[in-house]
Amino acid sequence: MAHDALTPDQASARLHELTVIDVRTPGEYATGHLPGAHNVPLDHLDAALTTLKAAAERGDLLVVCASGTRSAEACRRLAEAGVPAATLTGGTSTWTQLGHDVHRPAGIRAPWPMERQVRLTAGALVLAGLLAGRLRPGARWISAGVAGGLVFSAVTDTCGMARLLAKLPHNRPRATDLDATLAALGD
Repeated sequence: MAHDALTPDQASARLHELTVIDVRTPGEYATGHLPGAHNVPLDHLDAALTTLKAAAERGDLLVVCASGTRSAEACRRLAEAGVPAATLTGGTSTWTQLGHDVHRPAGIRAPWPMERQVRLTAGALVLAGLLAGRLRPGARWISAGVAGGLVFSAVTDTCGMARLLAKLPHNRPRATDLDATLAALGD
């Protein structure tokens, strides 16, 4: 692929010739994904390397996530394994903001997007720390710890809380789903 990144408009024009890999959690993927995208969560990327390498030999890979951060990480890891891939600039968020079509699996109730899950969890922990701090002053350290984690997250553009939440059952792919995805990519 000539570019390390494609804009949503560039990707839309070439969507029919790209193999799209969505590295978000299955829950995020279910909220809406690029047409024809295959869900290979970032934490399962290593298990899919052989299949992704074969897919890249047949055509160009486009890796997507919500904002572009995880897909850039996936592209870096793929490049280290000798698999060329591009990322979608701005991720699915920009894709939908520009009015491009997304597909949602029929009959599946999608969990909240990861960013919303993080906001709920962080807010609940801060509130719990403040309320519990009225009875036990030391409990305020919960709130301070979450605040420090949020600052660290912003400075490093990483999110430890999202990594933890991604391990919850509703955010994990079932083995059969990942196997089906890898089989479809192998065709």
